[in-house]
Amino acid sequence: MRLEAITWERLTDALAERLAAMPAKDGGPWLRVAVDGAPAASPGELAARLAEALRLRGRAVHKAGTFGFLRPASLRLEYGREDPDAYHDEWFDRQALWREIFQPLEPGGTGRVLPDLWDPVADRATRSAYVELPPGGVLLLHGPLLLGHWFPFDLSVHLKLSPAALARRTPEDERWTLPAFARYEAETRPEEAADVVVRADDPRRPAWSGPE
Repeated sequence: MRLEAITWERLTDALAERLAAMPAKDGGPWLRVAVDGAPAASPGELAARLAEALRLRGRAVHKAGTFGFLRPASLRLEYGREDPDAYHDEWFDRQALWREIFQPLEPGGTGRVLPDLWDPVADRATRSAYVELPPGGVLLLHGPLLLGHWFPFDLSVHLKLSPAALARRTPEDERWTLPAFARYEAETRPEEAADVVVRADDPRRPAWSGPE
């Protein structure tokens, strides 16, 4: 895949313009967007940039992170606190994401989505109130390991890090997750699955796969 250099500002504007012009794949009134990437790639930062760009274009946005949908500690830590396969398979409550994020945004849905579900520090439900995303609104879901689960994204963006950059930018106490991302690359092939790929090895000099 050939990637071309771009600034974060131009990348954000290009993505926002693309989303402003595209219909939902299922014909519904909401767009669903993935910003996929390891924590070291800072997918939440790109999601925040994109949310602001879309709001400036008059679109309502709901931004949600997958770390707000962790499973309870008794489930995600069943095999220990540093098990990379459990991180890959068990940490994130994908059924809750389907139920609380995607189903309400299906055609004929209510548009009422849950901002988050679980507080990992207190290890209990957050009890957050539902938020109503009006027709024409955009869901931005950001976080790791988002692809390969049949989530109905209208556009998916993958922030790619080389193994060396991922290891360098991952904090020491989180490096046990590196095998999980190696498995994700091997099994899910996010670079092939995503609609847009952004190489972020050098956070000052991103490169992307370009417009469709």
